[in-house]
Amino acid sequence: MSHTASDAMSNNGYLTDGHTSIDPPAQTADSAVLADTASQTTPKQHTLRIGLDIGSTTVKAVVLDDSDDLSSPLFADYRRHHANVRTTMEGLLQDIEKTLKDLGREDEPVNLTITGSGGLALADSIHVPFVQEVIAETRAIDEQIPQADVIIELGGEDAKITYLKPTPEQRMNGSCAGGTGAFIDQMSTLLDTDAAGLNDMAKEYKTLYPIASRCGVFAKTDLQPLINDGAAKPDLAASIFTAVATQTIAGLASGRPIHGTVVFLGGPLFFMSELREAFHRALDGKVDEFITPKDAHLYVAYGAALIAGEPDQWEGENLAPARPCREIIADLEDLSNLPANTHTMPPLFDTEQDRADFNARHHREHVHIGTLDGAQGPHFLGIDAGSTTIKATLVNDDREIVWSSYATNDGSPLTAAIDIVRKIQSELPEGAWIARACATGYGEGLITTGLHLDEGVVETMAHYRGAEMVSPGVTAVIDIGGQDMKYLAINDGVIDSIAVNEACSSGCGSFLQTFAQSMGLTIEEFTQAALNSTHPVDLGSRCTVFMNSSVKQAQKEGASIEDIAAGLCYSVVRNALYKVIKLRDSGELGDTVVVQGGTFLNDAVLRAFELLTEREVTRPNIAGLMGAYGAALTARMHYDDVADDTDGDGETSAAHTAVIDGVTHTVSSILHGQELDDLSMTTERDVCKLCQNHCKLTITTFHDGSRYVTGNRCERGGDAKRKRSDRPNLYDFKYKRAFAYRRLTDKKATRGTIGIPRVLNMYENYPFWFTLLTSLGFKVVISGRSSHELFETGIESIASENICYPAKLVHGHIKWLLNKGIDTIFYPCVSYEDNLVPGADNHFNCPIVANYPIVVGANMPELREDGVRYIHPYFNLAKHDLMVDRIAEEFAWAGVTREEAQTAVEAAYAEDKVFKHDVQMEGLRALAYMKEHNSRGIVLAGRPYHVDPEINHGIPETICALGMVVLSEDSVSWIDPKENSTSPNT
Repeated sequence: MSHTASDAMSNNGYLTDGHTSIDPPAQTADSAVLADTASQTTPKQHTLRIGLDIGSTTVKAVVLDDSDDLSSPLFADYRRHHANVRTTMEGLLQDIEKTLKDLGREDEPVNLTITGSGGLALADSIHVPFVQEVIAETRAIDEQIPQADVIIELGGEDAKITYLKPTPEQRMNGSCAGGTGAFIDQMSTLLDTDAAGLNDMAKEYKTLYPIASRCGVFAKTDLQPLINDGAAKPDLAASIFTAVATQTIAGLASGRPIHGTVVFLGGPLFFMSELREAFHRALDGKVDEFITPKDAHLYVAYGAALIAGEPDQWEGENLAPARPCREIIADLEDLSNLPANTHTMPPLFDTEQDRADFNARHHREHVHIGTLDGAQGPHFLGIDAGSTTIKATLVNDDREIVWSSYATNDGSPLTAAIDIVRKIQSELPEGAWIARACATGYGEGLITTGLHLDEGVVETMAHYRGAEMVSPGVTAVIDIGGQDMKYLAINDGVIDSIAVNEACSSGCGSFLQTFAQSMGLTIEEFTQAALNSTHPVDLGSRCTVFMNSSVKQAQKEGASIEDIAAGLCYSVVRNALYKVIKLRDSGELGDTVVVQGGTFLNDAVLRAFELLTEREVTRPNIAGLMGAYGAALTARMHYDDVADDTDGDGETSAAHTAVIDGVTHTVSSILHGQELDDLSMTTERDVCKLCQNHCKLTITTFHDGSRYVTGNRCERGGDAKRKRSDRPNLYDFKYKRAFAYRRLTDKKATRGTIGIPRVLNMYENYPFWFTLLTSLGFKVVISGRSSHELFETGIESIASENICYPAKLVHGHIKWLLNKGIDTIFYPCVSYEDNLVPGADNHFNCPIVANYPIVVGANMPELREDGVRYIHPYFNLAKHDLMVDRIAEEFAWAGVTREEAQTAVEAAYAEDKVFKHDVQMEGLRALAYMKEHNSRGIVLAGRPYHVDPEINHGIPETICALGMVVLSEDSVSWIDPKENSTSPNT
């Protein structure tokens, strides 16, 4: 149902915004909304009712007298409590008392009921009733919007979906605060705005990008490259809201449909029209009506106020009778802090000697820092375009740093890089020049293309090269930057494994910076406070959003700034060790550990790391510049042989030369002087049509015609002029070969049409099932190619937010078939695959692959509708002799005889053999290509569904673009290297 602004406000005092988002009335979060009392001349003497909703970040209050109408309360307010709940509540009650005094009702008794996640202990302390949020919320909805079916509520740190019928059922987030109001605040900071500014930006969006909201780090991982690549901020803002809507629906609904009349509650949904619009898009066609009450942020408090007047609320043993507001205030003033549960950690230094030894070890020079005074000859520039900062080093021929810079990028890494290059070129003395320049980090591609740098290097290699120069024989590198953490395990000079913060963002450098600012400290003052701590607070290593509450709780319980600062430093390190590195024993780090990144410039973080790992580590004197230093070393390393690199492989550029003091020298291709002044760029968006992925491209074109393209999953979209690589790609071959079948015409399909979802084991079994069903006389229709849009069509029936993405795609594929009018769907449970390797221990599928058809059947009501036949029996493909009877049994409804089943099963196994033989032959061709072209190949081992481009994210194409052949494990595993076999073992 669609509504316009003119008919949005109903007589009930709420907004009904269908697919047109209606802005709520202008209101600030911390300003009281007082009723117009001018017309109240002789108020009725009725017991006053107060509802207080104490949430994770705010306190809401509503005062009612004899009227239950929320549109005319005596008092209503919404305030942030900054973890000081008691003081905020006291201030609210004082304002309520003042309002009552103005009405001449200050002596009347009031019934107070408290609700909300932060209210239970306070309610017990002042002996007033506490009511669960779901009860208060439901009571308010029953009073004001009785036709509601579902409530979607977003708060500061929580998200809830409440199903009201047939009986109330509430689902809310657990240990992760992704997709809540605080998450939106975090994302707003990345776009250099606040939540209101993010909402305004989103109104102008043109396209949407897939952005995760499960956790802040996932969103930052998706968002930061888009920012660095010049994506439009309105598009990013709208994408953030879309991610929140998707997370809420998929994560909380967990397979239960959202239908009927939906009510939006909570501050984020009340104040942000574009967030509501994102929910409209996600639930389009499924919801009859969306309603946003004009006081949506106060509804839970309103429900508590309604309940406060009910007699049964006051039947508890320890509840005080109704009393004037001033007496409740007095009780609050007499309260000491609520019982503290603060745990502590050991101090960073037990003695002053420990401190002195620490300073002596770490405050020394590992890399010589020189100056440009008197510099001569070739120099090498390294630029590290990080998530929030940009670092640069210029090294001379002896690998000494003669110039460096560390600054924020203000959301524009290219502009920051231009400033750096311009400054270096202006300061270089005559007789010195930039011989080669290299970039690394998030903005590597954009900066390399725009400034015509000579090369780029992957971030991990840059950091490793810097660490190896500082500490030869390094065994581990731990880097904590502004938004990310990295760990490199090194074995015999080779990077053995890499870990990044993929599960949680708590504890990065910007996290500490934010807390320092909230405490009114500079980062230097914060560090000194932590070093002086005697009882560091144990804050754990929780989600960043929840950590904020932990800090404020510790403040409320009397912890000093010093102890909180030290506790945060411990948390940074614990998060790196146990969530990123997943360290089991400190011995795994080896004997030579280098720590780097701007966060380790903090002595307190460094000391906490040494205490927790029980080892002394090396922090270079350029810890914050190691990426840039490694990039400069890479440029120096390639300098001598650059003139010979003319194969155009993209790793290094051919030599540029210039005559300096009458001598020809190799120089960098980097832009100079007027070229920098003339640099300009335009950004456009397009959809690549070169394959079925239809990638959304962001194309940045510079003034000289050079282009930088992002969003492409393979090399074809990166440059429309490039032809598709002819290097063998077994993943691409298998995808096309598996589905290269021509289905029967309607005339020949004597048993009608049957649909198969293109999911999970079908990427291996489709040739078998297609042949079997076609032989039985069915027209077999496979669902469309996977995409994020297809995934979103099925999110409301996904029962678990933690199930793997390939399984989540199943819902969208089945929706695709149903939407095409296919009412017979075949999706069998296959516990055991055919046994292809004699003597193998097992050949069974993972539980999800084997049993997910059952899950889908239980959670997609469309499959149980009249006229829909959903066929999902169990089959064991290894039992050839039993398959005939099982097929005849399961398709008896279609009149299939045992003889027909026998023929179909034999044809299916034969075609399955042909399919696997074709894959093996393609593997031989790929090996022959490698031998002929003297090229390398990578065996990309995975599950059958990894050939789906939506799931592999273009990794096979990326490998081909690097000049290598992509092999699948089943294409070469049959070859016996001892016998050097040249024909498949069939």
